Amino acid sequence: MAMGITVRRVQAPAMVWAIAVAVLVPIGIPLAYLLAQALTVDAWSTVFSVRTLELLRNTVGLVVATTATAASLGVAAAWLVERTDLPGRRVWSTLLALPLVIPSYVGALAILSIGGARGLLAEVAGLAAPQITGFVGAWLALSLFTYPYVFLLASASLRNLDPSLEEAARGLGAGGWRVFRTVVLPQLRPAVASAGLLVGLYTLSDFGAVSLFRYDTLTRAIYTNFIGRVDRTPALALAAVLIVLALAALALEQRSRGRAQLHVRRAARRPRRIELSGRGRAAGMAFVTVLSLVALIIPTAVLAWWLVRGVGLGQELGTVWRATGNSLLASLLAGLAAMVAAVPVTVLTVRYRSRLTLALEKGVWALYALPHITVGIAMVFFAANYVQPLYQSLPLLTLAYVALFLPQATSAGQAALQQVNPTLEEASRSLGHGWAATLTRITLPLIGPGLLAGGALVFLTVMKELPATLLLRPTGFDTLAIRIWATSAEGFFTRASAAALILLAVSAVPMYLLNTRKSHA
Repeated sequence: MAMGITVRRVQAPAMVWAIAVAVLVPIGIPLAYLLAQALTVDAWSTVFSVRTLELLRNTVGLVVATTATAASLGVAAAWLVERTDLPGRRVWSTLLALPLVIPSYVGALAILSIGGARGLLAEVAGLAAPQITGFVGAWLALSLFTYPYVFLLASASLRNLDPSLEEAARGLGAGGWRVFRTVVLPQLRPAVASAGLLVGLYTLSDFGAVSLFRYDTLTRAIYTNFIGRVDRTPALALAAVLIVLALAALALEQRSRGRAQLHVRRAARRPRRIELSGRGRAAGMAFVTVLSLVALIIPTAVLAWWLVRGVGLGQELGTVWRATGNSLLASLLAGLAAMVAAVPVTVLTVRYRSRLTLALEKGVWALYALPHITVGIAMVFFAANYVQPLYQSLPLLTLAYVALFLPQATSAGQAALQQVNPTLEEASRSLGHGWAATLTRITLPLIGPGLLAGGALVFLTVMKELPATLLLRPTGFDTLAIRIWATSAEGFFTRASAAALILLAVSAVPMYLLNTRKSHA
């Protein structure tokens, strides 16, 4: 419902538009260049080859399997925590959400290091357990470390559902399963669809897990063709296919959503928790326990075991601290740059709503939906051909990070600005202050905390980013993500575990603080 405040519509300052466009143009031009190069005859022959169809089948199959599994796990876990009398619900809600801080390639490292002739089981118990590879390994890792997307959104939706519909269905004689299937699930559809899109796009753009498990998808083939061939036209063609696939997934989700309401009004009262039977309580506890073990506790314990074992045997950790410093530097630069870039986009999309600003907002989110390896390929090709001084430089890497993760900073800024009464800014302008003075003296101080939260989220995301970093980093600029990927592929589990545990520690603590702050807001 409207707040009762009439906002006088004024035209957006031209300088604000110029700054906002300047943020998007440097990434839009390389992507347009990539798509133009993909229209060549040689590229078309790659697009319609049998090999590309096989890669497309593998990629789509992995996306569908992972999304379905993550949705099932996330909805089941959310229902148990939010709607039943399961013991220890607060503890489980934290444990079930924490796997979100584990990148897929770190989870893949933990899974790989358990089996095989040199794996943990062989070292500890002398068991020659087979090493999981291929589709099964990629599906398992991606499902386990993406289901928290569904868990978090479904939990929030379940907390806000009006219990009267479920009570009416029970009053008409519907059983518990029928109420869940016909009343609860339809109301969860928007949240699950949004979370499923996040899972699908993450799986579509994943490079680390599929590379470590040696499962051929479009991302792995793009990197292989880019690194291993002189003629990189096939890499461009496959990157264009992946871009189209990502945009198609985005359009499909929006179409399936239709006119569904993506939010619900907070219920006047909380729904009554379902009392589980003895057998049901045991099954629920077993489910959340096993899920927490395989998605959080066991991977962390495996990494810690490899680190302790390696250090005990005198193995050197190598340049892990240098990689840590590089990761912190790149993430800090990206977070600060994203905060600055988010300001004009935030102001335009909140204070000057129009079809043009809506198109700007959609453009920002479309870039966010693109697989990271395609953005990296586009910027590499464009920089190498037209702006060589930026090729393999830290500014170019930072620009790619800002383009990829700008919506995280923008969303936080938008949420903060929407809570600021626009009459404060109008009063400033009526006193003779221009838009620049009003922005710096009124708007920015008020939305500063929101921008800082968005910058922190970008910082945490960049810490884990792999494919774009791998393609765009300066020579010798190894981050924790690159070190984990490289040492895992070579079988140096001790070095990989050290980097992985540092990455988890850096990511988990700020993420926990952000979630705690949000829950008390």
